Amino acid sequence: MSRQFKKLEKCYETCRSLTDFVPRVGLILGSGLGGYARNMKIIKEIPYGEIPGFPVSTVEGHDGRFLFGYIGKVPAVVMKGRVHYYEGYSMEDVVLPIRLMKRMGIEILFLTNASGGINRSFQVGDFMLITDQISSFVPSPLVGENVSELGERFPDMTHIYDAGLQDVIRSTAEAEDIRLREGVYLQTTGPNFESPAEIRMYAVLGADAVGMSTACEAIAARHAGLRVCGISCVSNMASGISEEELSHLDVQAVADRRSEEFERLVTRSIEKM
Repeated sequence: MSRQFKKLEKCYETCRSLTDFVPRVGLILGSGLGGYARNMKIIKEIPYGEIPGFPVSTVEGHDGRFLFGYIGKVPAVVMKGRVHYYEGYSMEDVVLPIRLMKRMGIEILFLTNASGGINRSFQVGDFMLITDQISSFVPSPLVGENVSELGERFPDMTHIYDAGLQDVIRSTAEAEDIRLREGVYLQTTGPNFESPAEIRMYAVLGADAVGMSTACEAIAARHAGLRVCGISCVSNMASGISEEELSHLDVQAVADRRSEEFERLVTRSIEKM
């Protein structure tokens, strides 16, 4: 048993001592979805701090707790707040929550975030279905000893984001009359926003939006055999595209303003999965 898996098992045993609820979908809430609990029938809440060795969110707007319950009739576990590499955690700890949710029973991981728009056809407040990603600017969460109990050493990443789940989100957006963009998401380490020159480089590489999370989580999820989907809320246009100075407060404000539609799109999609 690998060292990482031993740590994972300790977290799992703690959670199982607190609840026997078995989720099928895991949902990670990005900025703007902090009030998502109102869309659920909550069975149990577990603050991250009650799980020994588990990373705790330190970013404003990320509460830091697991919510177990039902989204419609779908049993789910929701991460109300995620941890980020820029908070000083190892990448191993950043993806520990994904592996823990897999261990607790999820088959699908639904990722959400707030991002900066690189594609000039995007507008602030747009939702982007993530169809692929670029993770080359952050360390891979699979570096080091392989957690063979979860997946193989060299997992394929040809289809990180599940085509069938993308179709569900597209059809849901159409049915709910919500405009949905599509594109490639690029993760940086953060916590600083990117320079205009960096944004020009990311555009050349094929990125449509940029943020400080998500891609590493998707890699860990695919390594563990989970089906993955994701939606990004374009909360600002990236540096150099917009002349405005960027701030985290502005990002939160836009995400909060679009939260009702974001929640509706996520909830209706999960109900069909």
